[in-house]
Amino acid sequence: MVKLSVIVPFYNVQTYAPDTLRSLRANAREDLEFILVDDCATDGTPEILERAERDLPGAVYVRHEKNGGLATARNTGLDKATGEYLTFLDGDDWLAPGYYEQLVAAIEDLGCDFVRVDHVQCTARARSITRVPHGRREMVMDPRDAILPADRSTSVDYPYAWAGMYHRRLLDQGLLHFTHGLRTAEDRPWIWRLHREAASFAVLGLHGVFYRRGVSSSLTQIGDVRQLDFIRAFDQVIEETARDRDADALLPKAVRTYCAIISHHLGNIERFEPQVARKLRSMSAAAMKRMPQDVLKDALDSMDYERAARLRRVKRRSAGAEVAA
Repeated sequence: MVKLSVIVPFYNVQTYAPDTLRSLRANAREDLEFILVDDCATDGTPEILERAERDLPGAVYVRHEKNGGLATARNTGLDKATGEYLTFLDGDDWLAPGYYEQLVAAIEDLGCDFVRVDHVQCTARARSITRVPHGRREMVMDPRDAILPADRSTSVDYPYAWAGMYHRRLLDQGLLHFTHGLRTAEDRPWIWRLHREAASFAVLGLHGVFYRRGVSSSLTQIGDVRQLDFIRAFDQVIEETARDRDADALLPKAVRTYCAIISHHLGNIERFEPQVARKLRSMSAAAMKRMPQDVLKDALDSMDYERAARLRRVKRRSAGAEVAA
């Protein structure tokens, strides 16, 4: 029986894929499978993965005939997975040797639905540890209790799917699939759903995932229209949270986080193509109009002056344009 399925999407990462695959080999054992999803790469990545299918123990190679994006590629891997536990890795990141053995042992010892872990952020030669914003370690808790408070970073603000491990029962309950077609921020609705609907989780102090920042092909580095999918992602967070039994308590957190992300993008608007920048402003204003207005007002009142002022300017311009029309 397969103990762990590791889902690894690849798209145009021929420079980094060999490091990723070497780190998987350093974690291989008889009861692990590595599902390598080629999201219709157009560089040398497919040839690298074809060799890995032959040479990497436990490798399962799947190729998309059409590029679908990270969310869709992860879903393909989830549909192929047979393991008791599941986790993710991106095709340009890597692992410490023996990391998965430690992680499996920890989640089995705790007996919870999922665990979250810190990670090592790598920018060129610099290394820094990014920690899960949750103080209690090695302690099983209700993940719903880790969503609040609204004005501080919590576990739902640490969305990285590869920074953890998940019991198969979550897949069977429909909690692990991503929203098809989301090209960025795909992990935001996903992590919120996990925290609202899973029964138990814990945070571990392992540092075995190395996350490569500044990759030129990453969507975080590209200022095109795909970046604007964060609007659709957070609309989903708001919509689903509004239906939750604790909506009154949780919506202020969801709205404040949404506003903070909008403000972040508006504050870096110069990196977007001009037509995308215009679309960002109009879509941001429309998004704020869709939010519960009393909750939005409280969120803006609670933010620092610079971020709140940036959001209010966009909101006012939108209202002025509607009046003029």
